[in-house]
Amino acid sequence: MVRRDRLRRMREWWVQVGLLAVPLLAAYLHIPPPQLSPALHSWKSSGKFFTYKGLRIFYQDSVGVVGSPEIVVLLHGFPTSSYDWYKIWEGLTLRFHRVIALDFLGFGFSDKPRPHHYSIFEQASIVEALLRHLGLQNRRINLLSHDYGDIVAQELLYRFKQNRSGRLTIKSLCLSNGGIFPETHRPLLLQKLLKDGGVLSPILTRLMNFFVFSRGLTPVFGPYTRPSESELWDMWAGIRNNDGNLVIDSLLQYINQRKKFRRRWVGALASVTIPIHFIYGPLDPVNPYPEFLELYSNSPIEF
Repeated sequence: MVRRDRLRRMREWWVQVGLLAVPLLAAYLHIPPPQLSPALHSWKSSGKFFTYKGLRIFYQDSVGVVGSPEIVVLLHGFPTSSYDWYKIWEGLTLRFHRVIALDFLGFGFSDKPRPHHYSIFEQASIVEALLRHLGLQNRRINLLSHDYGDIVAQELLYRFKQNRSGRLTIKSLCLSNGGIFPETHRPLLLQKLLKDGGVLSPILTRLMNFFVFSRGLTPVFGPYTRPSESELWDMWAGIRNNDGNLVIDSLLQYINQRKKFRRRWVGALASVTIPIHFIYGPLDPVNPYPEFLELYSNSPIEF
């Protein structure tokens, strides 16, 4: 009898917990995105949008040194935005006549359609479309890329080497901390779960919050270069803009694309006639330095 009463009370307790948890979970899943900080709001206000196949793409375009012919286009990494470059933006305007950056489709202030098949090929075409929009399609462009942007740069380089009409004319290329060799790339656990989670992926993207995001991203930085909490909030605000957290699993398919098209994109770096530079933080846990260096040393790529 005592045991039966105990079981009954336990069932009642779980019912009460469930009744309390349901509205709390429902409220949590509909938490509005954080407000933009003054700095991030200023970045958005100073930028512009252009339309690519009915989709709005955010970009920044600053005029720098007068009389210089040099143009640099900046390609950001995953999962952030063009705002990644804000700390070096002014310095770049002192070196280049035009400094241009965009938020890739699905990132930052650009549109984030869903469902949508996000691909590196489409992102490269968006870069080309932006330069046509700015009337720079016939100018020689310096590319500076990071992480996800490295792969987009590799696709642009492949098209350039194929001498395809209407493609970007690249003057120089600078890659930074990107997994250009798929076999040396070590994605984070959360990235693995999201890209291969199947039916779990939509649930995980909705449950993702600032705590999970910041704890997952911070270790990617070196011990002396980790972002402040306010900088992490800016990154998170960019992701949450236009419900971007709900497309992260789709964006992460770039990891699978990189494996599938390895020959095309790694091959693009071989026997090039333009200057290629590489900036590599040796403490990067996603693209381990020793493994990358060994593979690079034994590859036909010439830097």
